[in-house]
Amino acid sequence: MVRIATFNVNGVNGRLPVLLKWLAATNYDIVCLQELKTSDEKFPTEAIREAGYSAIWHGQKSYNGVAILSRGASPVERRRGLPGDPDDTHSRCIEADVNGLIVGCLYLPNGNPVPGSKFDYKLRRASSLGAQLSNAHDRMVATVYSHHWGTLHGTHTVNRDRKFSGDQGAYMGSVRRNQLPYRPR
Repeated sequence: MVRIATFNVNGVNGRLPVLLKWLAATNYDIVCLQELKTSDEKFPTEAIREAGYSAIWHGQKSYNGVAILSRGASPVERRRGLPGDPDDTHSRCIEADVNGLIVGCLYLPNGNPVPGSKFDYKLRRASSLGAQLSNAHDRMVATVYSHHWGTLHGTHTVNRDRKFSGDQGAYMGSVRRNQLPYRPR
């Protein structure tokens, strides 16, 4: 059995001691990291290797960034960037083959404010990702996508006085029911 975990590290270099301690304590086979907040050049390759992991990453200075770590088999990159937008400049998605398993690491934007261009961007990315995952399912390809959706499951946001409504609430309902892609009315 392959053990897989996801970790929103929120700054891989600043939280490297925490990450390394967690990796040693948990011993997962595959780990997906979101919110690296570092450029490709500054990713802590040596420290990750010394912890027993191979890695691929898609970094971005100060924002975003995703990585796939693997113990044993090295991840082989399949895709970099979100599907459906070849001009996407955000480092929000990376996909690899790890010993015959397709592993994707995703960091979708939070989409605030609703309505707005950031929420529209989030829906477009989620829709194209949903189509990609449906295709993998139809081809019966073993696929795992880890994510940080940038939203909470449930009716409350972090600010408990606000509830999801309209498109944001409908979107979260579709996520909970695994009915991506969601298309607003």
